[in-house]
Amino acid sequence: MGSDAIALASAIRRGHLTAAEAMEASFARAEACADLGALAHLNKLRGRALASEFDALPGNAPQRYAAFGGVPLVVKDLGAPFPGFPVCAGSAMFSREGPGEHSELAARFRAAGLCPFALTTVPEFGLSLASEPAAGPVAKNPLDPGLSPGGSSGGAAAAVAAGIAAIAHATDAGGSIRVPAAACGLVGLKPGRGSVPGGPGFGNHLGGIASELAICRSVRDAEAIFAAATIGGAHGPFAGPLLEEAKSGPLTIGLVTDMGPDWPIDEARAEAVEAAARVLARNGHRIRPLEGETVMDLAVRSGRIFADIVSINLAELSARLDFSQAEQMTRAVVARGLAMTASTLWASLNEMVYVARDLWRIFDGVDLLLTPMLSGPPRPIGSFPTDHSDTDLHFDRMARFAPLASLANISGAPAITLPFGADAAGLPLPVQLIAPMGQERLLLSIAARLEVEERWTHPFAVAGLT
Repeated sequence: MGSDAIALASAIRRGHLTAAEAMEASFARAEACADLGALAHLNKLRGRALASEFDALPGNAPQRYAAFGGVPLVVKDLGAPFPGFPVCAGSAMFSREGPGEHSELAARFRAAGLCPFALTTVPEFGLSLASEPAAGPVAKNPLDPGLSPGGSSGGAAAAVAAGIAAIAHATDAGGSIRVPAAACGLVGLKPGRGSVPGGPGFGNHLGGIASELAICRSVRDAEAIFAAATIGGAHGPFAGPLLEEAKSGPLTIGLVTDMGPDWPIDEARAEAVEAAARVLARNGHRIRPLEGETVMDLAVRSGRIFADIVSINLAELSARLDFSQAEQMTRAVVARGLAMTASTLWASLNEMVYVARDLWRIFDGVDLLLTPMLSGPPRPIGSFPTDHSDTDLHFDRMARFAPLASLANISGAPAITLPFGADAAGLPLPVQLIAPMGQERLLLSIAARLEVEERWTHPFAVAGLT
């Protein structure tokens, strides 16, 4: 954990470097790593101004002692807007002109001391588990540039893994925080529904399936940014869940490794989940193996609901936006939404309720779920093409790469992924933990216990830290 955002903030606080020097180090790393395509837009003027503003604070200013005081931040080109960074959602349909908008989450990130300086690469409208928009750039995995860093927060994960920034704003409507974190050996917490602000515009609401937070290099960074983002409540549209303290004493952990013959998980990634279970068992927790088919039934239903919601979302936008210049897959998803009947949409919204109910029934017998995050290693660049109109094929490809991703979004449950080892090629072996609503702190506590095993080491240091 010596190379994470909290470590960088500590170095700034102790005078080892200034926020301005940390910002310049991020610029230099971004230039050196330009071929990774992690950044879609760099605003050096804004980054320098925010860093200088931080350095000019008096020594007793509270923000100097914030968790991430003076730390450079990259922002996702989709989701909660940050002033100075106009969002284009990975599409050539929009322009970077204008000042950018305000959001409550951006204000809380700034209050935590973070200094944004760039927007990260996303697939057009977040519609892929790769980040290869036709408008460019193509985001590549720092661990192996022939592979994708995932999506839709792929640029965010690439930037953090490469050390361009120590932490990145990210969003998750169907795995978009957790999949890129898993592909790049990082920590990704998807907060539960209603925990983190999405307003005031709620442009990334997506019927309640989307959550926003960050991709991090350590569990302690995830814990600190979650604490910063939840100060003051979420300001709607849902009543925020009661955020409970982590339970003490032994837990019952539901273990899922084999999800049936139709949803194969490669041996190395299944073994990583088993290894994590053994560690937790040695710590006194009870491990209860679960039938994978039961969990996969919920996951398959979640995938269908996810496809319906993102389709109807773009269809609604088509009344106000001209999609004629959008990518072929985007236009196909718009058409899918326009063809959807009101009764079909209503049935999907009702099914969300039943998925949440059926997951709660599993949680009646266990405190947490421990599962694979990905079915195999990060996919090669080009594995999720968007130059075709077969939406069923596109959504199926994503589901097979991350079978248990959308379950947390549709049910509203919080979930976290972290690396727990490396495979023979040196690629991360991620595991996922899913908890009942309000149990983010329990997720972070168990993730921290797994992290101390030190099964994974970041190959690239954070810019500004030696």
